[in-house]
Amino acid sequence: MTAGLADRLAWLYESLVTRFQKVAAAASVALILLIFVGAIVRATGSGMGCPDWPTCWGCLIPPTSADQIDVDKIDIEKYRKRAARYGIDPSTITRESVIKEFNPMHTWVEYLNRLTSLPLGLLTLATFIMAQWQWRKRPVIPIVAALALFLLGVNAWMGAQIVFSGLKPGIITIHMALAILMLCLLVFLAWRGCDEPWRMPASCRENGLAKIAVLLLVLILIEGVLGSQVREKTDALKDTHEYAPRSEWVGELEQSVTYLVHRSGSWAILWASTLFFIRAKKNRTGAKVLESLVFGIVISQMCLGLILSQVGILPIAQVLHIGLSSILVSALLLWLLGSSRGAQA
Repeated sequence: MTAGLADRLAWLYESLVTRFQKVAAAASVALILLIFVGAIVRATGSGMGCPDWPTCWGCLIPPTSADQIDVDKIDIEKYRKRAARYGIDPSTITRESVIKEFNPMHTWVEYLNRLTSLPLGLLTLATFIMAQWQWRKRPVIPIVAALALFLLGVNAWMGAQIVFSGLKPGIITIHMALAILMLCLLVFLAWRGCDEPWRMPASCRENGLAKIAVLLLVLILIEGVLGSQVREKTDALKDTHEYAPRSEWVGELEQSVTYLVHRSGSWAILWASTLFFIRAKKNRTGAKVLESLVFGIVISQMCLGLILSQVGILPIAQVLHIGLSSILVSALLLWLLGSSRGAQA
């Protein structure tokens, strides 16, 4: 009887571990999807589509026309405080002037962004709860799961602060950086949440290939931070060059050192990724899919970068540029995790 109970508990444990990995992987995918949707919000200028939080125009389900807005639900004092921070006379802000800013497309794009965060929240919470079963064998799992849940809460709070601050640039960059950090934690959980996580041959570490991958990841993360700052500058151009063709925005961006470093840094990433891909092919790591995905996304990012710099700041290119970067980080991190402490011959 005792042996039978032990076997059932062991089966339950292994079943939960398998499910745990699936839930953690699903949370990673949900976060990548949210990053794509967030990129759409920024590219379309819909960041203030819902000027209040957690409601949207005072409603749980946003209106489709200005006539549906209940003016009594608008906290006009918050709008006046925000106007004062931007040097605007608060007395000019009225409920009527606020309603004139209503844009149904922007409202529903931002609302979609909020809805997309719901499955991510549920999956991250489920990951944290299921991680508690692994305290004895893998105590690092519940700790990392707790950190991921904490970052989710911080980013939700920052989402509200972004609205209340009127899209303050510095907060947006930190918001994106924390999202990428959370993604890395979820990828780690999906990889490590079992007795024998996937690994490559030990030779991947011995010939310096893993060091090239680390260098590539560092370059990508730095490029991501610079890219977020460039996005902040394009957001500002929407206000100052609203009626100018987007192709003219590039000329303004070229006056920025951040933009020039970001553009030049992409060539360093191309060099590192090419070296990584060529050496990985010779090494037979067993991770051909990940290596091809990393190299393919880098090439795609280069093409998108050329479109943005030579053709113009096109919204679709901006969305793909940001979204693909999250997949790139996930794939490269998973490769690095698989190359760590390789025990196979």
